[in-house]
Amino acid sequence: MNKKLSLWDATMLVMGSMIGSGIFIVSSDMMRNLGSGYWLITVWVITGIMTVAAAISYGELSSMFPKAGGQYTYITEIFGKMTGFLYGWGLFTVIQTGTIAAVAMAFGKFTAYLIPALNNSDPIFQSGTFRITWVQILAIVVILFLTFINTKGVKNGKILQNLFTTSKIIALLGIIFFGFLLVKDSQWASNMSFGWNSFQDFGKEVGNDLLPTGWKSIGSITLLGGIAAAMVGSVFSSVAWENVTFVSGEIENPRKNVVKSMVLGTTIVMVLYMLVNFVYLNALDRDAIAFADKNRPAVAASEVIFGNLGTVIMAILVMISTFGCINGLVLAGARVFQTMAKDGLFFKSAIENNQNGVPGKSLWMQGIWASVLALSGQYGDLLDMISFVIVLFYMITVFGVIYLRIKKPNLERPYKTWLYPVTPLLYLLIGTAFCVLLVWFKPQYTWPGFILILLGVPVYWFINKKKLS
Repeated sequence: MNKKLSLWDATMLVMGSMIGSGIFIVSSDMMRNLGSGYWLITVWVITGIMTVAAAISYGELSSMFPKAGGQYTYITEIFGKMTGFLYGWGLFTVIQTGTIAAVAMAFGKFTAYLIPALNNSDPIFQSGTFRITWVQILAIVVILFLTFINTKGVKNGKILQNLFTTSKIIALLGIIFFGFLLVKDSQWASNMSFGWNSFQDFGKEVGNDLLPTGWKSIGSITLLGGIAAAMVGSVFSSVAWENVTFVSGEIENPRKNVVKSMVLGTTIVMVLYMLVNFVYLNALDRDAIAFADKNRPAVAASEVIFGNLGTVIMAILVMISTFGCINGLVLAGARVFQTMAKDGLFFKSAIENNQNGVPGKSLWMQGIWASVLALSGQYGDLLDMISFVIVLFYMITVFGVIYLRIKKPNLERPYKTWLYPVTPLLYLLIGTAFCVLLVWFKPQYTWPGFILILLGVPVYWFINKKKLS
């Protein structure tokens, strides 16, 4: 493959793929589960440590296997084709395509905030609870448009990625700066007054609104469940940084630049996320964060900072953010399915590069399936179910670093994991605690994802009996 992506491009891909809609939304649900500024910050710190530790660990594998396919390639090389296929199966069915659909829908919903006619118009089609709306159509148009742009070559995709990632970073820095400069009545002391005490209030639905019912103090056992539930949101907002490994084959000097981009990109994004949450805690009281209209604390905070104009500013920022995020996900994901096809584990037609040197057919397969998920309206449920599995595959990959050190200590390692074995073990410890707590307190987030991945087993057996044509 042509080496068309520099370290700057790779870092922009890491950051652009991470920063989507999550940071503007998830803090509401996190606050409902924890009820304290201290605990909200703590969960973001845990997630930040977890994310950067994983990126540092992945760096060793990226230097050993500097080719397209990234995480799929690492898992296949270490644990065999079947394990690699199950990851790729999950990536195509939900992880990558479902995330594209969810972020595209977020783009549509915030566009509808600026153009109310999109929200107010009748559904194009409705049968029972299933319906097709103009917001869904807009989401699909964005997915297919960005897929088309990326079929025209890596250069077009990277220009869009760099432009939109730079724009949203500048905009986030502006929100952070003015979030402390322009807020007259700071809520910081109020939000921090609860200390390490924890509370929950899941509210009640009244029409289209979620209203508080009264905060209830919770004990240490329930707090553990609250932390796990809150981390579903913070982890979802912090994934997709590994997308840069999918395009390793197109990055200049991948043995060095992939790890540099991952560590640099994840660190900057997690610091930005922390500062954005500081703005929420400064601008809004506990109820205003937890019960922000339609789970949009960013919009509520922006209104406090900039007045009525703030809601428009935030809607535009989220549109920029989600557009750039979709582009990064589209650009990177197709390379995995192309690599799987070369291994005989995906449709053979996905192997070919088009005249622009990119996997055109793989891009369109990904784009069409993401559009189907957006049309179905099931992407949100699917992503809730798969978040647990995403962390499991992260853990498998990080464990691969330790496994290879033991099994094949003499393999060339151009980059070695910083503070090994502390760094990978730290990730595995936090990841295990997260998964165990979810299984214990929130099983609905776990078993459906297991079933989805296990459905890949008979598909793998079928493929090995009769290769896809």
